[in-house]
Amino acid sequence: MNRTGAGIEVPPLDEHNRKLVAHTHPPDWENPTPSGRYNLVVIGGGTAGLVAAAGAAGLGAKVALIERHLMGGDCLNYGCVPSKGLISAARRAAEVRDAGHYGVVTGDVQVDFGAVMERMRRLRADIAPHDGAARFRDLGVDVFMGHGRFTGPGRIEVEGTTLEFKQAVIATGGRAAVLPIEGLAEAEPLTNESLFSLTELPRRMAVIGSGPNGAEMAQTFARLGSRVTLLEQGPHLLMREDPDAAEVVQAAFERDGIEMLFDTDTERITRDGAERVLHLKRGGETLERRVDAILVAVGRTPNVEGLGLEQVGVEFDARKGVKVDDTLRTTATGIFAAGDICSKYQFTHTADFLARIVIQNALFGGRKKVSALTVPWATYTDPEIAHVGMYAQDAEEAGLSIDTWVRPFADVDRAMLDGETEGFVKIHTVKGKGRIVGATIVGRHAGDMISEISTAMAAGLGLGGLAAVIHPYPTQAEAIRQLGDQFNRTRLTPFVKALFGKWLAWTR
Repeated sequence: MNRTGAGIEVPPLDEHNRKLVAHTHPPDWENPTPSGRYNLVVIGGGTAGLVAAAGAAGLGAKVALIERHLMGGDCLNYGCVPSKGLISAARRAAEVRDAGHYGVVTGDVQVDFGAVMERMRRLRADIAPHDGAARFRDLGVDVFMGHGRFTGPGRIEVEGTTLEFKQAVIATGGRAAVLPIEGLAEAEPLTNESLFSLTELPRRMAVIGSGPNGAEMAQTFARLGSRVTLLEQGPHLLMREDPDAAEVVQAAFERDGIEMLFDTDTERITRDGAERVLHLKRGGETLERRVDAILVAVGRTPNVEGLGLEQVGVEFDARKGVKVDDTLRTTATGIFAAGDICSKYQFTHTADFLARIVIQNALFGGRKKVSALTVPWATYTDPEIAHVGMYAQDAEEAGLSIDTWVRPFADVDRAMLDGETEGFVKIHTVKGKGRIVGATIVGRHAGDMISEISTAMAAGLGLGGLAAVIHPYPTQAEAIRQLGDQFNRTRLTPFVKALFGKWLAWTR
């Protein structure tokens, strides 16, 4: 046995983070001694790696999993889990603040930031055993803690031990991108990897980047009590989303008191004592903002360094990650990739399903394709934005004529009763037909609602078919059925209506 002696710590060093590390990189972990060739060796213990390892072992394969840092990857440690814990607390604070609209009288809202963060760390630690090293060992996976690298065809070395494999999966994910801004390093910026270690609320915070992560955390920290300035080079929030949906979220940010500076470049950052001074350029105007903390949220950089990819002929790009085909095969025989290291869809749920494709294709010679997946996603602002399939611009670029159907939540009874009327359901169909090619929902429960449309698309159920699905009344999801009704009404052409009229007159 090889004792790794990792010494990994996650600040603050409280009982919850010690519990987290005890599961995800146990300090007393002993790497097993390999015996013979593995059917599958997985590098990376994030979502894609964990699903691939557990799935393959469950099917009877001899599997090894290598993780150099914390099992669970970004999702558990620095992403989905901690961020949604904070978002939940911030949403509660906003609900109390706005309770007067419902006739509920409250006093001043006081947020105990330390308690909010402690709750997040406790819940994260409670979830950690599901991704923990001991659980995967019990599933029959040989778990190796340490840095893995390819040393030749069919061979990977980890902590001085060589593992031989028939197939391998690269699932090393990514990390926060670094911006080439003068003075940024000296300003000690926060990223998703350090944000959740805060114990005191920054009084003033600048967030650089208004994509999903930046938008979510900007609103969250504003609701928890920070004065937030959101900086974006583009003309509006959430540049990749439907512009109408982004406009709804932008209006909500204004109500939350977030200062949003669009078409703005951060030219340099200086320090003035504890203050960070951002020197900004917007058009011909020079601006300055003084803050106590800066969060950089401008995308991801793939973890391709030090893996020995050149040794085995795996093509990669330092910005785009590992090159794969539609079946997730790399340019090297017997080596696959899955998750953020190779996918444009950098979501936990996508990594999960890419790993399932790898299991079928690597172990059983399958030809399952990524392009066959129907991939939804959601941004957990308030209101949320959720999307699946094509945007209108995608259809235009593809030369596909579409019809667009929109149902505002302001016209949906349950949304009116809930006081959640901002937003809409928008569905795109092939022109003159019911086949759904894309949809966007912006609303309080958009992330939950989008799955109905994803299911319809995956099952080939058209928009007219959704009208035939009974929805409980009153629910906000009725908006989807109502769009189906809209579509069906267009099928009642004047000619068909005239025929119906003649039939009904004749049968009176």
